[in-house]
Amino acid sequence: MKIATYNVNGINGRLPVLLRWLKQDHPDVVCLQELKCSDDRFPEHELQEAGYAAVWHGQKSWNGVAILARGGPPVLTRRGLPGDPDDNHSRYIEAAVNGVLIGCLYLPNGNPAPGPKFEYKLRWFAHLLSYAEELLSYDVPIALVGDFNVMPTELDVYAPERWGDDALFRPEVRRAYAELVNQGWTDAIRHLHPRERIYTFWKYWRNSFERDAGLRLDHLLLSPTLAPRLKSAEVRRSPRGWEHTSDHAPVMIELLPA
Repeated sequence: MKIATYNVNGINGRLPVLLRWLKQDHPDVVCLQELKCSDDRFPEHELQEAGYAAVWHGQKSWNGVAILARGGPPVLTRRGLPGDPDDNHSRYIEAAVNGVLIGCLYLPNGNPAPGPKFEYKLRWFAHLLSYAEELLSYDVPIALVGDFNVMPTELDVYAPERWGDDALFRPEVRRAYAELVNQGWTDAIRHLHPRERIYTFWKYWRNSFERDAGLRLDHLLLSPTLAPRLKSAEVRRSPRGWEHTSDHAPVMIELLPA
């Protein structure tokens, strides 16, 4: 079973790139972020033609998350992160696929920091921590997947000395991520590649991708019941080099059969 996460940075504008990558790598489950489209503009038909059923939580111009699955439709279990009924951002969706509960998330960026956007990021992270702990109590195979907008360690950013005050790297955010992992989640990429400098995002400017001046923002966290099945984890870099592509690359893991 192959599970991937991909911040598409606008699903309709990048649809040719997404479809090309799906045909290339054939993931079984895909978590998408930054759809940047309303629910009625989601390209359901085109994805069905490519062999994928989907559930999604859209938002016009901003945010938006979706879960795609091959071989059968994902069974929607939640739309929206619990804890703040007034939060109208489309940042979390959850579905069961082939015996695994998949939580797809797009954590707030938080810049500029300090400020209201950063405070919102910390509140959202607090709600995620609470809900993630609840999920673990179910003792079932779970993957929390998506764009966390966090570089957990200095190994996850090309020039850590330049990022100390950024909302993606501030100590409060890194502590929150560490607290999340310490609940019992396994960071798939870091578990299999503990000392490698690995990135999932490169800015469009100053030849960042060509210079490999990137950040690791996209993570796949596995529950204790799922982590033993982890076979491989890698960043699929090639789509980042395609024309009119996202500034993120897909990240994909492979799981052994249950």
